[in-house]
Amino acid sequence: MQRLPVIVGFGGYNAAGRSSSHHGFRRMIIDALASEEKHETIAGLAVMMGLVIFDGEHFRSAVGDLLSLSEVANQYWDEIRAGTLVRRLAETNRMPLSKVRTSGQLPAGFDVSALYKSRFHPRNLQLTICGVSDALHSMGIEWDQVVCAVKPDEIAVYVGSVFGQIDEFSMAGAFKSYENGRRVSAKQLPLSLNTMPADFINAYVLGSLGTTGCVTGACATFLYNLKAGIESIQSGESRVVVVGASEAPVTPEIIDGFAAMNALATTDGLKKLSGDGGEPDYQKASRPFGLNCGFTIAEGSQFIILMDDKLAVELGAQIHGAATHVFVNTDGYKKSISAPGAGNYITLAKAMAAAKGIVGEEGLRQRSFVHAHGSSTPVNRTTESELLNDLAKSFGITNWPVTAVKSFVGHSLGPASGDQVVAALGCFKYGVIPGITSISSVSDDVRQDYIDVLIEHQMRNSDELDVAFVNSKGFGGNNATGVLLSPAKVEQMLQVRYGAKEFERYCLKREACLIRSSRYDYKAVRGDFNVIYNADQPVIDAHAIEIIGQEIKLPGFINHLSLNSASQYTDMLEGVL
Repeated sequence: MQRLPVIVGFGGYNAAGRSSSHHGFRRMIIDALASEEKHETIAGLAVMMGLVIFDGEHFRSAVGDLLSLSEVANQYWDEIRAGTLVRRLAETNRMPLSKVRTSGQLPAGFDVSALYKSRFHPRNLQLTICGVSDALHSMGIEWDQVVCAVKPDEIAVYVGSVFGQIDEFSMAGAFKSYENGRRVSAKQLPLSLNTMPADFINAYVLGSLGTTGCVTGACATFLYNLKAGIESIQSGESRVVVVGASEAPVTPEIIDGFAAMNALATTDGLKKLSGDGGEPDYQKASRPFGLNCGFTIAEGSQFIILMDDKLAVELGAQIHGAATHVFVNTDGYKKSISAPGAGNYITLAKAMAAAKGIVGEEGLRQRSFVHAHGSSTPVNRTTESELLNDLAKSFGITNWPVTAVKSFVGHSLGPASGDQVVAALGCFKYGVIPGITSISSVSDDVRQDYIDVLIEHQMRNSDELDVAFVNSKGFGGNNATGVLLSPAKVEQMLQVRYGAKEFERYCLKREACLIRSSRYDYKAVRGDFNVIYNADQPVIDAHAIEIIGQEIKLPGFINHLSLNSASQYTDMLEGVL
């Protein structure tokens, strides 16, 4: 039977905060939460932002006053609301000439560079190290336990970014060195590579000897890497895959570049939309499917941990959903490299057909929803709505729920579809599809005869959401659509595959995993993020590697690598050689 890639962990950081345990998603739907979850998420943000501290036993204000969770929420909510999600660009950033004054920045006051020994690391790599650590801890399974359960080459990492690293410690600093009378450092050029996030994870977080790669597809980069991860598990090549993307593009160079293309929302453009000529509401700058004037650039990192279903059941891993497909198609001939084209019709149609084969016609029509690319440009609002509307009609869907999380966190480029994936997992967990709350109405030129572009949160029962479609469109014709199954649907499938008794044993083993994951969340809310950075680990002695028959024995690893799979291709060619 083909292996099912299930999501056993996820994490990262963006303008909504920390992703694990759905905290970032909870920030988006904060008004729809029960009081306890609302207060916990607000308290976590208050600690991240340096507004309160946790002394080991209690939350305290800056002057030392003891605070309960509810008191933290009541006293600091206004400041947290103003310092999270899309908002005015921080004054500490050197403003470009383009009059762009808005971005999706990490929560105000949160310094990822202070969470580990990050000296000389570009911000993108800081986001990588902190984000992937969050995802690994969220599993509730020690990484050493995972390593002992598989062969060393059955772990893969598919992670990258679009622009690589462009700041003073990387490309931008290297290019400016001679202009400023300095020499290029030995670190600036290599740390600029867009493969470096994957390299850092392998070398300093996991110590991995498995497959690695970075598949770059413009704004669909996360989904491109997810496709690689899915195929690696389905083929049997890998049993565990770290998938992700990281980007730190809130820099003058990148902002100016996009502004020169008239792609970004500017202060003047937002003033025109408001109609009164006054200072715009920067927190509503990202306006997918509403009247808009350009996208809002953002920073962030998102990671998910995939396992094949058999390993997940053996380890008692918690399952947040399954990633069954990602389809990628380009546009063919184009008039403009930035213009949308036909490829996205193909990817979405394939994704819908694949989902129909899994959840059935009724599941597709009644229990699916869309996390749209929703970039907040005038062209996107018309072309993507036409795409969704046409395909909803073709598949017999009459009122397809559509949301776009860029309205909350902005457009983080490489990790953007990761923001969508993680938000979709939150929808499954809470039964809430976020509304695009940055707009009060959908633009008149948005087609929605068969779709429902949500401007208010839609409350659904958990059994009413079987499948989510994650749609992404990137410059150059990089189109991708992913299919995610809900954890409830996955559990139904696992019960059929493994039987009632084996599934019951799995559920019992899962309890320990849930407890460990909750412990990490408790500590992270209180400021203990336990970032993993192993820069001082002993290097494997290559001379100690032994090849015994059809196995490679590696020092420090319990399980040996097999050479059998490497010889399969030769066996296939025996008849023609």
